[in-house]
Amino acid sequence: MSDPRLLTLLSLLQTPREWPGGELAERLGVSRRTVRRDVERLRDLGYPVEATMGAAGGYRLVAGTAMPPLLLDDEEAVAITVGLSTAARHPVRGIEEASVRALAKLEQVLPARLRHRVRSLGGATVPMPALDGPQVDPERLTALAVAVAGKERVRFAYRSNDGAVSRRLADPHRLVAAGRRWYLQAHDLDRDDWRIFRIDRIEELRPTGVRVVPREIPDAADQLYSGAPTYSAVVTLHAPATEMIRALGEVTPIGEGACRLRMHADTLDWLAFRLTTLDCEFEVHDPPELTAHLRALAARLTRAATGTPAPSDSPPA
Repeated sequence: MSDPRLLTLLSLLQTPREWPGGELAERLGVSRRTVRRDVERLRDLGYPVEATMGAAGGYRLVAGTAMPPLLLDDEEAVAITVGLSTAARHPVRGIEEASVRALAKLEQVLPARLRHRVRSLGGATVPMPALDGPQVDPERLTALAVAVAGKERVRFAYRSNDGAVSRRLADPHRLVAAGRRWYLQAHDLDRDDWRIFRIDRIEELRPTGVRVVPREIPDAADQLYSGAPTYSAVVTLHAPATEMIRALGEVTPIGEGACRLRMHADTLDWLAFRLTTLDCEFEVHDPPELTAHLRALAARLTRAATGTPAPSDSPPA
């Protein structure tokens, strides 16, 4: 399939929502009749495009009896779905949001037999627990990604930091991967305000079928950092910037063999963990709390290495 318009149409239909014919025609710059003709061409190629009639009708890509041609065979589809699920569970800087979007699109067109294989593999596999943050269910991420893309209101139960559970009705806007955690930016209808929700604390997620009301949307990063305790660290790393891409932050060269790292985290433990895994010398410029935390950590490690008893007033590790 080399027709650019047909590829654009397929890309739009792979977004998990129903597209009115008029909107597709406007996006593609063609008539509705041309849209209908292009949809038939996609069907002839094996893409399962479903049409609904009426004023609210439109087109959407649905799960078929086989993977559409020119995409993936069964084994590749299973391998990529499992890989995307893993990437969503353990975010990798730069690909986390793309992984969830791709997972939502792929699962939308997986035939039932492949969904069963993917879920069987997931159920038979025990992932190693994350050492640096809570686990996030990829299916929950995918369901939220579908709601965001389809502009659909959702209901869910939310567990707060103290363990209290509340019921929420919200208009989801964006998924945000920050450090070790996934967050949902949404407008809480009961509180009539924008909120940031930790996705690992969302339970009993249910779509409502109601479309999101258009609103002026605040910047997700500003809302996240202003709404939760966050530490911003500035560190000099004595290593070339090209070797410090794994540092999970903004890396800027400052000379031969050195670079400046700026990173954010919600705990000092996470900042200290990331710095001590970089395998290079470093100097902390900010915040002072991180310097004190590293000093206390170094004292504990020294006592452990030398067999020195901990002071009686020392807090538990």
